[in-house]
Amino acid sequence: MHAIGIDIGGTKIAGALVDDDGNIVEEARVATPTGSTQLIEDAVVEMVTRLASGRQVEGVGVAAAGFIDAAQSTVYYAPNINWRNEPFQSRLSARIDLPIIIENDANAAGWAEFRFGAGRLVSDMVMLTIGTGVGGAFVTEDRLFRGGFGAGAELGHMRLIPDGLPCGCGQHGCLEQYGSGRALLRMANEFADAGGIGQTLAERRSVTGVLSGHDVAELIGDGDGGALAAVRQLGNWLGQGCASLGAVLDPQLFVFGGGVAQVGELLLEPIRHSYLEHMPARGYHPEPEFRIAELVNDAGVVGAADLARVSARRTIPGNRV
Repeated sequence: MHAIGIDIGGTKIAGALVDDDGNIVEEARVATPTGSTQLIEDAVVEMVTRLASGRQVEGVGVAAAGFIDAAQSTVYYAPNINWRNEPFQSRLSARIDLPIIIENDANAAGWAEFRFGAGRLVSDMVMLTIGTGVGGAFVTEDRLFRGGFGAGAELGHMRLIPDGLPCGCGQHGCLEQYGSGRALLRMANEFADAGGIGQTLAERRSVTGVLSGHDVAELIGDGDGGALAAVRQLGNWLGQGCASLGAVLDPQLFVFGGGVAQVGELLLEPIRHSYLEHMPARGYHPEPEFRIAELVNDAGVVGAADLARVSARRTIPGNRV
């Protein structure tokens, strides 16, 4: 049996037919329509219809950035799409004759890593997705945590610095402002302004007038001192955030996904060091592992599909999944 996963992003909608083992059997991708939420609904319906054609499909999972209710049906708020209390599940169910769930995209990615990726050998795991912002998910005792209202595990909006940098969520000092791809660019620019080890960053910036993520990634790969210093600074903040999460959640493993995490050990080393520096009762508490996510760009669709499968099987009398 197969399930379908759909991942709605700000620029593209990705879809996949996924088997029981998390393998992608067929995939599809279209640009995210702009100007109308109805066009997004149409694109999802068309993609599901195409992927389901001629197959036995247990269910459909749709992942999107935003706050999703506990029933996995309504999008309270989506930052990239004009959804406010959008009953997206019922709208899709009126057009698709399959069980459908709606899930937060970071939750879907975290579940995929737990089931089929870096977290498949543990029962308790935290995942942070380091992209433009910081997404989060955690699994405890083999179950995905959603919270009482469904909008839990927004780890990027954990307060890290009282009265710190303003955040798009309306608060100040959130982890997202210190541990994201956007934060890495800000730190790289600060090193460029200071000169010294930031000289190459400043020279690169002078060519186009702005440092891009590609510029910084390229300089990290070249071993540039300023770019590496920015990564270490980012890792230090992430390690502090993880120490606070560790005190509450006690995970066996932290997994890091997203574009910034692709630098691998260059990010993990300062995270690990900072975590241990800020870890409560260090020396008397087991230390978690730190790993880079394995599924990369496929995590959203694979996790959404598997969560749809789990949900569908839970509705079968006598089944405990």
